Amino acid sequence: MAHPHRSAGRPGRRRRPGHRGTLAALLTPSLALFLLLVVAPIVVAGYASLHKWNGFGLPENFVGLDNYTRAFGDPTFRGDLWRGLLLIVLSLVIQLPAALGLAMLLHQPLKGRSVYRLVFFAPYVLSEVTTAVLFTLVFSPNRGLGDAISRWLGADAGAVFADPDTVLFAVFLVVSWKYFGLHLMLYLAARQGIPKELHEAATTDGASGWQAFRHVTLPLLGPTIRISVFLSVIGTVQLFDMVWVLTGGGPIHASETMAVTMYRYGFGRFEVGYASAISIIMFVLSLVFALFYQRVVLRRDTEGALTNQGVQG
Repeated sequence: MAHPHRSAGRPGRRRRPGHRGTLAALLTPSLALFLLLVVAPIVVAGYASLHKWNGFGLPENFVGLDNYTRAFGDPTFRGDLWRGLLLIVLSLVIQLPAALGLAMLLHQPLKGRSVYRLVFFAPYVLSEVTTAVLFTLVFSPNRGLGDAISRWLGADAGAVFADPDTVLFAVFLVVSWKYFGLHLMLYLAARQGIPKELHEAATTDGASGWQAFRHVTLPLLGPTIRISVFLSVIGTVQLFDMVWVLTGGGPIHASETMAVTMYRYGFGRFEVGYASAISIIMFVLSLVFALFYQRVVLRRDTEGALTNQGVQG
């Protein structure tokens, strides 16, 4: 005698007629846009990077990997790598810990904390160009705030972006002001998602405030912190418009980034082949870091999410 449930079949396994057609109709526009706006530019840039090309007509002067060899042999481009690494280190050591500490403070029942959250998040709403223009005005000579910040950085007012010894730190200050609120809100949202019972249990067991933060709060904030680090690194690699408006990469390349160098050669000197090689290097660096970070750092978070989903299912 057949089992009564076996003849009925499992629900949800049968595909409706036209299911594949509906799926294709829904995915085709997105896939076409992805191929047109993402894949095609990468392929074109990769092809152009193998040629000595001024951007007019079709690339014909094939030079192989000479543009890449030139890039890594160029002191300016090697300086771009070093300056980008320095900005990343400053962000990981100063900006993100400060945002985390302030997020923990704003989680407390402070009077007017909603206003504080709005004040710290407001700069993120501004565009990079608007932020750069604003700080250009702030650091203009004979302005009180600019004078005070310039003295703190050890430079004269109006010269903080003109001094090779201070310009990169000034750029970091502006970048931090712009994106500080984003990281703060990420940490604050994650902190609010931690159940109060965990901290109450830790307090009951005799843990101090620091011990509760170290052994309860910080591990549970780990996934958010790792995402914040990822966004900070990728954003630094692609940093362009804010630096371009603030300093144009100067003085004497002291604040130049890879994106600024790419723009300078591509649109200033019409060496589009060489600029394309720089863009491919930026793409490869971002891709390698993203894959490595996903594989090594975010893997545990992904596996945990899938495990929890399986348990709930």
